[in-house]
Amino acid sequence: VQLVESGGGSVQAGGSLRLSCAASRYTSSKYCMAWFRQVQGKERDWVATLDSDGGQRYADNVKGRFTISQDGAKTTLYLQMNSLKPEDAAMYYCAAHPSLIYCSAPRYWGKGTQVTVSS
Repeated sequence: VQLVESGGGSVQAGGSLRLSCAASRYTSSKYCMAWFRQVQGKERDWVATLDSDGGQRYADNVKGRFTISQDGAKTTLYLQMNSLKPEDAAMYYCAAHPSLIYCSAPRYWGKGTQVTVSS
C-alpha cells in the first residue's frame, strides 16, 4: 500500500487547508485510516481516524475544526482543516491499517505534507 499526501502549504491563522491522501492497492474490507502530525523534535501526535464502519474520532485539540472524510471510491482520504492556529503547524502524515484493531499503530504511512500557519 502506498500513501501519498498533498495539500499542505502556508496559511494565516484562521484560514483553512484541505489535505489529501491518495491510497493505492488498498483491498481490505475492514480498515482504518488516520492523520497524524509531528513538529520537528517532538513526538508524532494522532489527529483523526476514520474507519471502514464509518466511525470518526478526533483529538480534542482539533475537534470541531478538522473533518476527516473519504471519497466514494475509498481511494482518497481527506482532512479539512478550518480555523487553523499556529499550533497546528506540523508535518502531517496519512496512515492506514488493514483492520479495526490497533488503529493507533498503523501499518502503512505516507511521507507527509508540511503545514505552516502564521500568526
